[in-house]
Amino acid sequence: MAKSNEPIVWSLFSAGGVLTALAAPALIVLLGFAIPLGWITPSFEHVDGLVGHWLTKLFVVALVSLGLFHWAHRFRFTLIDIGLKSLDTLITVACYGGAIVGTGVAVYVVWL
Repeated sequence: MAKSNEPIVWSLFSAGGVLTALAAPALIVLLGFAIPLGWITPSFEHVDGLVGHWLTKLFVVALVSLGLFHWAHRFRFTLIDIGLKSLDTLITVACYGGAIVGTGVAVYVVWL
C-alpha cells in the first residue's frame, strides 16, 4: 500500500477549523467592538507588552497558518468537486503552496 500524506493534511484542516472557530469570535468582539467602542480602554503599555510577548506572536502565527491550511484543504476539494479533478496536482500545489507562503509571510510580519 502506498503511503499517503492525508493524515497530516486532515490534521492541519481540523486544527485550523477548531482554532479559528474558538479564537476568531473572541478576537472580533475585542478588536472590532470592545476597544473601538470604548468598552475596554487598555493602556498603551499593556497592549505593547501583550503584542510584544512571544506567546502572543506564536498564537497569531498559529491562527493565521492553521486558518490558511484549513482554507487550502476546503478550497482544494471544492475545486475538485466542481469538476477540476484533472488538475488535481496543480490545485494541490497551488492551495497548499499558498498556505505555506502565507505562513511564511505571517512569520515574517509577526516576528520582524
